[in-house]
Amino acid sequence: MLPSRSPAFPARLGDHSADRRMVMLSAMALVVGSGAALGAWVLLRLIALCTNVFWFGRLSVAEVEIADASVGLLALVLPVIGALIIGLMARFGSDKIRGHGIPEAMEAILYGESRLSPKVAVLKPLSSAISIGSGGPFGAEGPIIMTGGAIGSLFAQCFHLSAAERKTLLVAGAAGGMTAIFGTPLAAILLAVEVLLFEWKPRSLLPVIVAVLVSLAWRATWIGVGPLFPTTASLPDSPWTLPGAAALGLLVGLLSVVLTAALYAIEDAFHRLPVHWMWWPALGAVAVGLGGLIDPRVLGAGYANIHMMLAGTSTTDAILLLLVVKAAVWLLALGSGTSGGVLAPLLILGGALGWLSGRMLPGSEGFWAMIGMAGIMSSGMRAPLTGILFAAEATGRFDALAVMLACSAAAFGVSVLLSHRSILTEKIARRGRHLLQEYGVDPLDLLQAQAVMTPGPETLPGTMTTSAAVEFFARDARHRSYPVVDEAGRLLGLASRTDALGWRQGVGDPGATLVETLSDRAYPVVHPDATCSAVADLAVQSGVGRIPVVSPTDGRVLGVITRQDLLRARLDSRRQDSHRSRTRLLRAFPGPSSRDGAVPS
Repeated sequence: MLPSRSPAFPARLGDHSADRRMVMLSAMALVVGSGAALGAWVLLRLIALCTNVFWFGRLSVAEVEIADASVGLLALVLPVIGALIIGLMARFGSDKIRGHGIPEAMEAILYGESRLSPKVAVLKPLSSAISIGSGGPFGAEGPIIMTGGAIGSLFAQCFHLSAAERKTLLVAGAAGGMTAIFGTPLAAILLAVEVLLFEWKPRSLLPVIVAVLVSLAWRATWIGVGPLFPTTASLPDSPWTLPGAAALGLLVGLLSVVLTAALYAIEDAFHRLPVHWMWWPALGAVAVGLGGLIDPRVLGAGYANIHMMLAGTSTTDAILLLLVVKAAVWLLALGSGTSGGVLAPLLILGGALGWLSGRMLPGSEGFWAMIGMAGIMSSGMRAPLTGILFAAEATGRFDALAVMLACSAAAFGVSVLLSHRSILTEKIARRGRHLLQEYGVDPLDLLQAQAVMTPGPETLPGTMTTSAAVEFFARDARHRSYPVVDEAGRLLGLASRTDALGWRQGVGDPGATLVETLSDRAYPVVHPDATCSAVADLAVQSGVGRIPVVSPTDGRVLGVITRQDLLRARLDSRRQDSHRSRTRLLRAFPGPSSRDGAVPS
């Protein structure tokens, strides 16, 4: 039981639940953001090193494009070699390095108390660098989100923190890593909110912002400044621009649904193979090599493809070939369980579809490639605000936010209507874990005890003897417990059926009064302004199903809250989502009164 007469209401009711530990977490986020930026810098250098070693045969960290290499039929072999190395790392290192990284981070947050191992922090960037450097058609965003999250998680595990506080630092590291790679601080913060945090609280939001800003500051020194994909494509001056963006959004949303279904169908096919999963990445890499022979631009992260599409300097045949081949090799490679991200391939595919649609829309193809990028990120990752801000920050085109909004909203709507899961959450669902990407305020946090209590409850007088109480519970009691009060109605304690059973079996003096028997007992109590969530917590902690509500001034019993009252309040709130009714507008504007003929003032 709880300490005697311990009220279940916070010391200060307010709009937010933040306390001074938020300041501590923000200070810790300075370290996490710096570590995430360093991890991003290391990852980019590792990718460049692996690319140079595999495709150019030299030890260098200079940035190069795989499409510029002349290796002939070795293009079939090099991706397989890289995939074999990754399979061995996953088999004998950690299988957490498999996949695109973001689902693993989400799973650690939701089900692993935000604990990631040091192995993941080391092996994930290394395996991703080998995968991308050997030709894997992936981006660095998923790996750096996982790596930055691991850095935040490991740092948090060095201190005495709660799971929620570890989650905050894990997400701060993930957002910091994404900022360092792409230079998109606003999009990184929104990604944290829409995909990773599963809450919107100052306690978690402010440390994430701190980590993102610190990472952005380090990025200026270590990586560079300015938009990653700058474009000068002009905003179309046409009344058909917004409708065209919405139409493009419908196409992009449908594309993301098809890609998600195809990815997991391919993954299911690999699971049916009669070989160990360690060899699956090598089998997927065969398709990567074949795709590289058809179009070398599909190999690697392919950021040059995005630059090319935004510049509008390509042909319809080339963009169509890129769209088909990139989708095929990416799906086969990722479905095989290798290490790599989803964002860069999605941007390329959405940009390609936008470029092709731009042939029939007002303005340049490069402009519509940018809009397609925003749409597919919004629909593929189920993060519409993130997709809009990412495209705007990555290109520097904030003047196109309205057009991006039209495309992203349409794409997001198509995605959520046609597919139950996103490309990120489907993997978690296949492991038997349900995830809901919708945020709402718990109705029990909004309602107070006085709104749901049963007023004027039945009570027992403190002068009643225990023998009389035994008889009352045997014959007349309708509840499991009753408040015991004095002559003025002030709460003295709680008497329950369990107590009556003990008295009946000879425990205590049968002639003693209830106030004498219960004077040393602890009992839960709440005040009228306590939130129902606090009452629910108290009911679970105390094991008492009927919590008295007392006046904070004189201790009089005002009412009782039961578990049924709490559940009914929650059900009433949920009914607002499904109960439909029509309001007659005429009732809101009544005519002259039937009694005096006057029009109400």
